[in-house]
Amino acid sequence: MDAIDMAADILEREAAIRGEELSITVESQAWSGWDDFKQAFSLASEAGNAPDLIVSGHEDIGPWSEAGLIVPIEDYVYFDTWPLSSIYPNLIEVASFNGQIWGIPQDAEARVMFWSIPALEAIGWSEDEIASLPDLILNGEFTLYDMLDALKAMQDEGVLEPGMAFGPRVSNGPDYWQFYQAFGGEMADPETGKLVLDTEALTGMYQFFVDAVEMGVVSSTHLGMEWDAWHQNAAAGSYGAWHGGTWHYAQWTNQFGLEDFFGTVEYTLIPAGDENGRANSITHPLVYLLTAAAPEEEAAIAAELVAIASEPRINALHAVKSAHLGISEEETLVPLYAENRWLTAASERLAPHTNAIPNNPDFGTYWTAMYEGLEASWTGVTSVEDAVAEVEASVTQALGDDVIVR
Repeated sequence: MDAIDMAADILEREAAIRGEELSITVESQAWSGWDDFKQAFSLASEAGNAPDLIVSGHEDIGPWSEAGLIVPIEDYVYFDTWPLSSIYPNLIEVASFNGQIWGIPQDAEARVMFWSIPALEAIGWSEDEIASLPDLILNGEFTLYDMLDALKAMQDEGVLEPGMAFGPRVSNGPDYWQFYQAFGGEMADPETGKLVLDTEALTGMYQFFVDAVEMGVVSSTHLGMEWDAWHQNAAAGSYGAWHGGTWHYAQWTNQFGLEDFFGTVEYTLIPAGDENGRANSITHPLVYLLTAAAPEEEAAIAAELVAIASEPRINALHAVKSAHLGISEEETLVPLYAENRWLTAASERLAPHTNAIPNNPDFGTYWTAMYEGLEASWTGVTSVEDAVAEVEASVTQALGDDVIVR
């Protein structure tokens, strides 16, 4: 919101220099939860009083564009001129749907596997071995099951408390699709754009978490833990490995007392699960979107404000403050960003290997079924085989020929 305020000031000053009168009032509202925000936007749209501009996850582009709630931002700005021309092409692709660019990325990030350096050292890992872990994972030489063996060793040595060696995220999120990809899963078919349900990959993913529970490195009741408790455990080194986002660095170092991140935490891609999969990371950019409720003149101004807010120096303020990754290579050269060790390191090691969940409007149906199956198998309510069968039945019933089952 601060970036849009800054952009409004700049646009007004530019207008004054041209001898034009332009007065922009920016009214902003923040939301603490996605569900409340999305419900509020839907209700406001129905009532005809939606704001001109919103920021949401890129996966909302599909359903909101088809519902007529947003308009293509490419109709109001030029992506072949600076600063929009400098935005990473893969981020523009994430903000596109059905051949049109609907949004402008506000930020980027990567989802990371974090490792406790002291816990690895306690089971005999040398400094060189720990330093080589990112490359071993990238090359598929260290898998998720190698990770479980290392975590079990940490608990057996008494380095970590039972059931605490592995700390997955505690609620649903794009992160869990990384484990599906780790076993060779594909979310959408690049040729047709149809969703893909790979039952073998889903089985491997579910079985991995069931095996982690059976090995005793994570609890069957881990899902649903309070986020603050999870953050405290991560910052205190109570886990041997845990997965989260690049932005969590700011929370742990600013709010949860982690003083020596680089001395105590190693960071890598999510390891491959087996020979069919790959090490990977998912990025989940938030995007600026123009709503269909905006009058033409206001939509044009709102789009121009977003373009200005996307300039490297302004966007870097948001990136550094929130520990998000930049949206362009130029932004990584801004001194404030370049001097930040974590953002520079994450941009180099993780960002090049990220992909994103599809903008397909039916993906939410698939996502919900996937997570319900994960919960059911993780907690022992159903077997892995039955959980996968239930996901297949649910998704095919809902989507029919719009999903490819492998």
